[in-house]
Amino acid sequence: MSLSAHLPALQVVLPLLSAPLAVLLRHGGLAFAIVTAGAWAAFAAAIGLWLQVGEVGTISYHIGSWAPPWGIEYRVDRLASFILLLVSGTAAIVLPYSRASIEREIPRDLHYLYYAMFGLCLAGLLGITITGDAFNVFVFLEISSLSTYVLIALGRDRRALAASYRYLIMGTIGATFFVIGIGFLYLMTGTLNIVDLGERLRAVQDSRPVLVALAFITVGVSLKLALFPLHQWLPNAYTYAPSAVTAFLAATATKVSIYVLIRFWFSVFGETLIFHKLPLPQLMLGLSLAAMFAASFIAIFQDNLKRMFAYSSVGQIGYITLGLSFDSVHGLTASIVHLFNHGMAKAAIFLLIGGMVVGLAGRGAVSPVLTFDKLAGLAKRMPLTCFGIVLAGLSLIGVPGTAGFVSKWYLIVAALEQGQFWIVGAILLSSLLAVAYVWRFVEVAYFHAAPEGSGKQEAPLGLLIPAWLMVIATTWFGLDTSFTVGSALEAAQQLVRVGK
Repeated sequence: MSLSAHLPALQVVLPLLSAPLAVLLRHGGLAFAIVTAGAWAAFAAAIGLWLQVGEVGTISYHIGSWAPPWGIEYRVDRLASFILLLVSGTAAIVLPYSRASIEREIPRDLHYLYYAMFGLCLAGLLGITITGDAFNVFVFLEISSLSTYVLIALGRDRRALAASYRYLIMGTIGATFFVIGIGFLYLMTGTLNIVDLGERLRAVQDSRPVLVALAFITVGVSLKLALFPLHQWLPNAYTYAPSAVTAFLAATATKVSIYVLIRFWFSVFGETLIFHKLPLPQLMLGLSLAAMFAASFIAIFQDNLKRMFAYSSVGQIGYITLGLSFDSVHGLTASIVHLFNHGMAKAAIFLLIGGMVVGLAGRGAVSPVLTFDKLAGLAKRMPLTCFGIVLAGLSLIGVPGTAGFVSKWYLIVAALEQGQFWIVGAILLSSLLAVAYVWRFVEVAYFHAAPEGSGKQEAPLGLLIPAWLMVIATTWFGLDTSFTVGSALEAAQQLVRVGK
């Protein structure tokens, strides 16, 4: 059997093996090389899987040659292959950035631990995406979460430890809710295979245990994806974690949780139960609008740049979940596209902010706290870094020519399809709040006077190049949508067919 036939297994195994090897070697440089090689191999496998799905359709990989539903299955359809590309591609870019970044943000004797936890987190996120077993979703969710708690706590600021502890408490509650929901599903069906679950639940869809399972799983995953108002862990976690960790989590962790919600809503519970028998769409619409307005409004008044964009992430998650409230292919397409596009834009912004932190600190140890009073005239000192944040910020606003515009366009199309013109107005109005908080940075960096004697102090190339790769991707996919929209539309059509 050819190597390509085992790509689903290699997708998870390679980064998973790199983590214990990093711990055994206990050497920062060797750990970096091994985990980075694992991430790039996973990215290559994700590309191969995306191409295979385009050629042969959904891939079902049987672990140990035990056929599902009795055996564990890895299942890759268009949506899964799309998310695998986002997660592994982001890791492949963030890890080289980490080499220059953590040198200043994490004590040297902990570097090997950072790379080991990064490898575990990556393996967990890839496993969540690719597994076809509901209980294994929980297992991989815990692998990624436990490693994430350590990654956040590695930040030099003592508040990183408190942020990690808060995330641990809320994340544990979310995971507990999720596994309780899985238990109810197993009670009613006797299976854990996601495809088999979807088929067997049709006969008992209206039973009370199934409705309880839906409630537990929805709330549990909503905690993980930071759906407003269950987002309390996110602002501090993003603010005080090391820069590379913030960038990776912002681009992947919440996005994979949204993927889990989409998968269970459409592939397990089904479109009929979610959209026609329960008021979940109306509830999701209300919470999404609250996130779009409340979180974006709070972002405007933050004095810490990382914290401002952390609240922005909560608001942008609202746009993703807004698409889920529409019972339409265009609405689901908008959610999937924005999941991908926002991941790239936020990765770019937080990577660039990390470059700022290092550049402004000089030769000393750095702190993740970057208040606006330190940014006066920064565009003259760090022109490439500031311009990159402006471009990625335009994507958050949804300016034509950026990836964010594509997402919001499909949201507007979905709203117009259903004659909900007021939602179109809400999308446009909430985008003005994004203009306000992005403008705060532009005003300080470009129109305030720089401190006397401050010369040009651009971020190191090792930090600039990975960040600008994400900036370029954010612009490129705003101009050429064949990959992003094409993949999202195909995934949405598959999910809607399965969910009916």
